[in-house]
Amino acid sequence: MSGRRADQGRSNGAHQGFNNGSVSNAANNMPVSSTSIRYMECQRNQAVVVGGFAVDGCREFMATGQEGTAEALICAACTCHRSFHRRVEIHQAVNLTHSAATDSQQNGY
Repeated sequence: MSGRRADQGRSNGAHQGFNNGSVSNAANNMPVSSTSIRYMECQRNQAVVVGGFAVDGCREFMATGQEGTAEALICAACTCHRSFHRRVEIHQAVNLTHSAATDSQQNGY
C-alpha cells in the first residue's frame, strides 16, 4: 500500500508544468523583438565655463575608430565622448510563424 500512495502523490501535481511537445495556439506566432541603439545629437554644453548654454550642432554620433577600440567611443564630428550624445533605443517586433520557428530551432539558430 505504501508504494501505491507514493504513486498517487506523484500523479497529483508532480507534472503540472510538463510540456509534451505539442504547440499551443499562442506559440504559433511567436513575437520576437530586437533592439538596436543609436546615438543622436550631441548635448554637451560648450559654454558651461562662462555660465551659458550652447551645443555644437552635431546631429548624430559617428565613431572615430573600429568597434571595440577606445576610438569607437569618440565622435568623429564633434570629438565628444559617446555619453554626451542622446541615446535612442529602437524596438522592432517580428512575428515568426510556427514553421519558421521550427526550422530555425532545427537548424540551431
